Amino acid sequence: MAVRERGGGLALYAAVVRGGFRRYVTYRTATAAGVFTNTVFGFIIAYAYLALWDQRPQLGGYDQTQALTFVWVGQALLATVSLAVNGGLEELQERIRTGDIAVDLYRPADLQLWWLSADLGRAACQLLGRGVLPMAIGALAFPLALPTAPGLWAAFLVSAVLAVTVSFALRYLVALTAFWLLDSAGVAVLGGLAAMFFSGMLLPLRAFPGDFGEVVRMLPWASVLQVPADVLLGRYEGIAVLGALGFQAGWAAVLLAVGRLVQSAATRKVVVQGG
Repeated sequence: MAVRERGGGLALYAAVVRGGFRRYVTYRTATAAGVFTNTVFGFIIAYAYLALWDQRPQLGGYDQTQALTFVWVGQALLATVSLAVNGGLEELQERIRTGDIAVDLYRPADLQLWWLSADLGRAACQLLGRGVLPMAIGALAFPLALPTAPGLWAAFLVSAVLAVTVSFALRYLVALTAFWLLDSAGVAVLGGLAAMFFSGMLLPLRAFPGDFGEVVRMLPWASVLQVPADVLLGRYEGIAVLGALGFQAGWAAVLLAVGRLVQSAATRKVVVQGG
């Protein structure tokens, strides 16, 4: 089946962002459960970090207060960047599997931009719904090194948007494997495990020693948590902040471009499964 793709205007994608936000706002029970889960795991990881930093002060160049801040930034961004699950893209995988993706490809919109816009709306809702409250609870329970300078918070928000974009680009590539595998759940699990480990969610990447630490800090997953956390902690000074944001933007551009190439290869001929 030949496939046509048309761009769509900026207003269209802005509407998709709003739609993605409103969609997740309706899941109030799930959001409340997510806040509870993130907070509980935040406490568990925080106390584990306290024990570790008692034995290894300044591990990775962080003092204990900075390490605790890293924990709660991670919990604030966990659902936002969709580290633990495949985010809103399970629906995309299912549409590929059933063949409904053929309908999407005939819409007057770019497939990748459509799903990126929807994911940005989802992420905004998750940051407000499942990010702010756990961070606030963590700040009340532990001494955190949160900045007071508005500029650092602004840089962090920009970094968080770029983190979501990099995360989306990685998850989009995973979703596209369904064109060949039909069921890409196994690939999604592997992608989720890689994201959890190489993003710094389990342990800051700066704590990894030697060449291994250098390598993991250059991988795209570092853009998803390690870089935003370090931006908020003030680990980048002056022009170095722009370098950190440029690192994220570079990976976002590369991965989105790769996703577009894979999408083009996958949709040259769409075979609708089951009719």
